[in-house]
Amino acid sequence: MNQTTNSIVMIRPVAFRMNEQTAVNNYYQKVIDGLTPENVNAKAQAEFDTFVNKLRLIGVDVTVVDDTVSPDTPDSIFPNNWISFHENGDVVLYPMFAENRRLERREDLLDILEDKGFVVNEIMDYTSAEEDGFYLEGTGSLLLDRENGKAYCALSPRADEELFIEFCEDFDFAPIIFEAFQTVNNERKLIYHTNVMMCIGDTFAVICADCIDDKKERKMVLDNLKADGKEIILLTEAQINNFAGNMLEVKGADDRRYLVMSSSAYHALTKKQISQLEEQITIIHSSLDTIEACGGGSARCMMAEVFLPKE
Repeated sequence: MNQTTNSIVMIRPVAFRMNEQTAVNNYYQKVIDGLTPENVNAKAQAEFDTFVNKLRLIGVDVTVVDDTVSPDTPDSIFPNNWISFHENGDVVLYPMFAENRRLERREDLLDILEDKGFVVNEIMDYTSAEEDGFYLEGTGSLLLDRENGKAYCALSPRADEELFIEFCEDFDFAPIIFEAFQTVNNERKLIYHTNVMMCIGDTFAVICADCIDDKKERKMVLDNLKADGKEIILLTEAQINNFAGNMLEVKGADDRRYLVMSSSAYHALTKKQISQLEEQITIIHSSLDTIEACGGGSARCMMAEVFLPKE
């Protein structure tokens, strides 16, 4: 299976703002003083459009879908949490922690992709778990090493262990389970999504191993990455607070490999880390300051990868 794709879906926001329902356990969200909701949305749209243009310039096939004003979905800009698309034609729908994020799920997205020639065979729907209070938020919670058949998951209120194992059984991934923490007001609290503290590329892995407090778990995660030949680039907690873990490898024109991140993530990296990465891949970054502050998510969260086969 391919680890990276040339095709992604992005949702252009219409009423982006800080989502009070997600802020309870996403400690990266902040209120920006002095901005009206309209200002926040306008800034987010400008950041979004610049980002999409940069991706298209390097040859990434970006399908942009406009969000709708109703229902109220302030986090719709992060579609990777509710849907994923797989090489066998499967589409997966995931159970979401915040009630207003469940409203982001929309069937017309599949129609748009089918119109572009993508094939949808089967829909795997885990969303009924919401009724019992269990959640698994897509490729925010699941970090898939497709090539090596492994799935990494940092357990949290948004990533349930049993649901994760069920997903792995359904899709034939070996589950790699751990807990990752960040310091909030001098307390260690669970990180809400795996993809803020690690990224798996074709030949490398970027990870904040210091977030994995349990030494056995930390060793187990690093051993798995090393066993699969990944060059490991270690991040600090300060760096992931600037979204340096929230990156995604994509394919551009001529199958050239790019590592996509926000400008705040890029500027948080050291010169040595940048040169380690640039030995293997071309870095592209775009300013997402408003989206990161209000949404508590960054570049990777905005891109839902499309691995579906084409007709």
